Amino acid sequence: MAHSYHHALSSAKRYGGKPEDYLPIHTWFDASKAHWADAQHRALRHHTMGIFEAEQVFGATITNSSGDKVPVRFIGEQHCLEDFGFIPTVSHWLRHIPLEEWMRKGAAKFSREFDVKGAENAVNQQAGSSSSTEKSN
Repeated sequence: MAHSYHHALSSAKRYGGKPEDYLPIHTWFDASKAHWADAQHRALRHHTMGIFEAEQVFGATITNSSGDKVPVRFIGEQHCLEDFGFIPTVSHWLRHIPLEEWMRKGAAKFSREFDVKGAENAVNQQAGSSSSTEKSN
């Protein structure tokens, strides 16, 4: 759907109440559009993790203007279903992002520092330096 308000209209039709009851949730899902103004903005919240994050932000349910409790998860799932026809996972998005050199620079060093032999060497070196420190004190 082109706009959060259209999602909110759909939610009101499905769950009752007014579109304004649902607009904050749908606006939250689409907020990344302010920073990346094409469909790729959806990679940040339009997936299973985003749906569960919405529950953290808005609570497990909202009470609409008709007095009905509506699960926030249902609203998030509806948003994704209307945009894609299915509910993607984070991996649906991440596996299509090419890994570039700048993304792995820190990770490569971190991984090398904590490989098994590197960890053993670091422990042995640390043990050796602490015993020599103890002797000199």
